[in-house]
Amino acid sequence: MVSILQSLQKTVIAGIILAILLFIFMIFISGGWTMDTYFWSAIFRYLHVLSGIMWIGLLWYLNFVQIPSMPKIPDDQKPAIGKIIAPAVLFWFRWAALSTIVTGLIVAYLNGYIHEAMALGLMGGSPKNITIGIGMWLGIIMAYNVWMIIWPNQKKALGIIESPPEEKAKSAKTAMLTSRINTLLSIPMLLSMVTAQNLF
Repeated sequence: MVSILQSLQKTVIAGIILAILLFIFMIFISGGWTMDTYFWSAIFRYLHVLSGIMWIGLLWYLNFVQIPSMPKIPDDQKPAIGKIIAPAVLFWFRWAALSTIVTGLIVAYLNGYIHEAMALGLMGGSPKNITIGIGMWLGIIMAYNVWMIIWPNQKKALGIIESPPEEKAKSAKTAMLTSRINTLLSIPMLLSMVTAQNLF
C-alpha cells in the first residue's frame, strides 16, 4: 500500500480501479442499468464534477496560497515556483477548465436543457434551467479568461515566452487580476450550480 501511495500515478490508477469496483457494486445492487441517456448523463456529470474540483481547487490554490505566499519566499527560491510548480499548476488548471466546460455542456445536452440554459430564459424556460444557465455562462467566462487572458500572460510572466522585463511585470499583474476575477466569479457560479440541482 505504501508503494502505491508514494507514486501519484499509482495512487490515481488505484483510485480509478476502486471507483470502477464501486460502480460494478452499484450496478449489482441496483439490478443493472440501461445504458440510456440517464446513464450517460450520470457518467458525464461525474466527469464534470471531477474536472470542476480540479479546476476550482487549483484556482483557489493559486489565489489563497501561491500568490499571497510569493512575497514571503526568498528571491533565490522563487525560480523553483516559476520554473517548476507554476507551469505544472497552469497545465492542469487550463485543461481542467476546458474539461469542466465540455462535460458540463454534454450534461446539459443529454438532459435536454442546454438551449433554455444558454438562452438564460430569453426564449422561455424554468427557473431551474435559468439558474443553471447563469452558472454555465459564468463558467464559460471563467474558462475564456483561463485560456485567452491568464495563460497567454502567464507564459510571458514565467519566461516561457521571451519578453522584456516591463512586459513580464505587466503580464504577471494582468494574469493575477484575471485570476482574481475568476475567484470572484467562482463563488456565484458554484451557488448557481448547487441551487439549480437542489432547490428547484
